[in-house]
Amino acid sequence: MKNKSKQYNICQELRKIACMFCAIIVILLADIAVVYATAEDDAAQAGQILDNHLEENENRTNIDDPGTAQTGEDLQKLNIANNLTITYDSGNGELNGNLRILLILTAIAVLPILLVTMTSFTRILIVLHFTRQALNTQSAPPNQVLIAISLFLTFYIMQPVFAKVYTEAVVPYDAGEIGFEEAIQFAADPMRQFMFEQTQRDDIAVFMEMANVAWDGETLSQVPTTVLIPSFIVSELRSAFIIGFEIYVPFIVIDMVVASVLMSMGMMMLPPTTISMPFKILLFVLADGWNEVIVNLVRTFLT
Repeated sequence: MKNKSKQYNICQELRKIACMFCAIIVILLADIAVVYATAEDDAAQAGQILDNHLEENENRTNIDDPGTAQTGEDLQKLNIANNLTITYDSGNGELNGNLRILLILTAIAVLPILLVTMTSFTRILIVLHFTRQALNTQSAPPNQVLIAISLFLTFYIMQPVFAKVYTEAVVPYDAGEIGFEEAIQFAADPMRQFMFEQTQRDDIAVFMEMANVAWDGETLSQVPTTVLIPSFIVSELRSAFIIGFEIYVPFIVIDMVVASVLMSMGMMMLPPTTISMPFKILLFVLADGWNEVIVNLVRTFLT
């Protein structure tokens, strides 16, 4: 009897569990049907609204026909409909603000390299370094002062070139009158002209020969920028070392005279540079050396 009662209880429990599962399934199916019916109603309602909107605006037209923009003011406006006008990129319709910021940051990162390799900075800094070495003053003026002097002299020499780049490339590009590629070309032309005038033709000919590019020996347009920049660097190094040698000559004479005097006096243990340095400084000051070096160095770029 006990076994039968246990079996009966188990059957009752199983029936309750089965009824519970059936109820859950029925509820889920009912919710899915309701959701599906609601989605169909929403889709039908949205389609009806869209049809009504299209019927109301079937004569909708753009303000300007495609391809009719002629000026920068026209390019900066994207005319979608007769009641909507979108203005973008502050004028030229090519680059958005985020991309322009990225290009500016990239240019700032590359700017020191361009300043050293494509301007008068290299020659000026090397000549000032030779002048300090010839005076044998070790770290006077310090490197920071020499770099600052070279930087400001570079701005003075390159000011006409930078002004031309600004007026011919930056201003028209901001106004939307030229594209990005044209702005790069207009900005590169004054820099190329400056480097070509300061570069010796033999250096350009050597690099043109290594690049297997024909050149008549005079025309700038035939010289690629990838050839002109290394040619300019080599020419600047040569010019800087020649000027440095000319600065060294009078100071070497002073060293020789002081060494001869010390040898004749039997002071062989006394370093000649220790005695000659005050005479070098005195000669440099009396000759107004810094003015002579800097002014004549700047004239090498202006003539």
